[in-house]
Amino acid sequence: MKTKNLLLITAITVGLASVFTSCSKKEGCTDPTAENFNPDAVKDDGSCTYATTPTPPGCTNCVTITDNGSGTGTTTWTSNNIYLLDGFVFVNSGQTLTIQPGTVIKGKPGTGANASALIVAQGGMISACGTSSQPIIFTFEADPLNGSVPLSTKGQWGGLILLGNATLNTVPTTQNIEGIPTSEPRGLYGGSNDADNSGSLCYISIRHGGTDIGAGNEINGLTLGGVGSGTSIHHIEVVSNQDDGIEFFGGVPQLKYILVNGCSDDSYDYDQGFRGKGQYWIAIQDASSDRGGEHDGGTVPEDGLPYAHPMIYNATYIGNGTSRALTFRDNAGGEYHNSVFHNFGKGIDIEDLASGQDSKARLDAGELILADIVLSVIGVDNIVSAVTNSGLDLSTHASVTNLSTASAGISASNPVPLGSLGIGTASLDPWFDPVTYKGAFDVSASNWAQGWTLTFP
Repeated sequence: MKTKNLLLITAITVGLASVFTSCSKKEGCTDPTAENFNPDAVKDDGSCTYATTPTPPGCTNCVTITDNGSGTGTTTWTSNNIYLLDGFVFVNSGQTLTIQPGTVIKGKPGTGANASALIVAQGGMISACGTSSQPIIFTFEADPLNGSVPLSTKGQWGGLILLGNATLNTVPTTQNIEGIPTSEPRGLYGGSNDADNSGSLCYISIRHGGTDIGAGNEINGLTLGGVGSGTSIHHIEVVSNQDDGIEFFGGVPQLKYILVNGCSDDSYDYDQGFRGKGQYWIAIQDASSDRGGEHDGGTVPEDGLPYAHPMIYNATYIGNGTSRALTFRDNAGGEYHNSVFHNFGKGIDIEDLASGQDSKARLDAGELILADIVLSVIGVDNIVSAVTNSGLDLSTHASVTNLSTASAGISASNPVPLGSLGIGTASLDPWFDPVTYKGAFDVSASNWAQGWTLTFP
């Protein structure tokens, strides 16, 4: 959710209006020529509320959850109920929230201090594991869950936030997560325990979130602040979020089988020294999306240690035809292996400043690696390029190996390639599956996101 502008980066922020959708721009609410014009939707501070507030469906088995400071307690949410989050709801330190497979959690509408979100505080635990046939669904109160809500519907509630005790590279080393008032001590994240365990998340679909929390900021679909490697996260969908799909604030979380679809900012965003791992990541953009990956190293200071250096294998990012595939800046390092970037207006850019530490320095040091990458249907600069250095071509840099350009034969509706995209190199790290195909899907395999996601029902 950052606003730093770089040469060669074009952000596309097309607001999509519907009766469900909140206004993404002030002028969209106030300009009589705008499609979503509604003067009654403008608040006193000039920000926008819903153009039309949908009516929640009837519910005879709804349990409203509020938090007066005591958190959820150690409890189990069961699949025979629908749980309505009314405001910020925390899993406090020492508490464990268990969510059964097939359970539905809905967030009530609201912005700013009235936003609804589920936050697992430092020392809290969540055990929320659905199954491929019974995923856990997070969505907004008025979602009838019958597939009738357009994918352009965004910003209807907050999101899911995990806060851990793992390392940041920012001063102070413990921070307040964005969107939570600084007066709320349960909003802290960061520390020195990289093995920290916040619990488990699996087979979860997070839908239509990202409500405004003030000053034009929205909540990410899934926010991971200082989350440690002891946390288990796999088979997660974030769909139609008003801000980023997933944002990593430092820490070392490890995620497999992740799908981000139709989010209005970046699909995957990391900063503050993120050093986790990822395999089988998909991004599918709509017209409002920005980058496939926005990757920053540090904030205060920008050259803080440890440098960001996650390892990501088997990513498939599908753009909207105009956006940027990846941006590395603020000393961010990191690695992408065996990955495919398709239908972007521009390729991969790496910040190269006139002096001091930057992401180009990480590339030169072998701390930013792009290996076995396919660039498919990329626009005006189908290369890896340096930013702020006259578009220096870095596609032949020693840290960029086996870069190829080819039509991947994939689309937003079918991300499984029609034919082989070549042989990649398997990781020697035992956390990764030792596969050598490129992208999130093997050509001979089925779509692993089919059946449990909103994207591929």
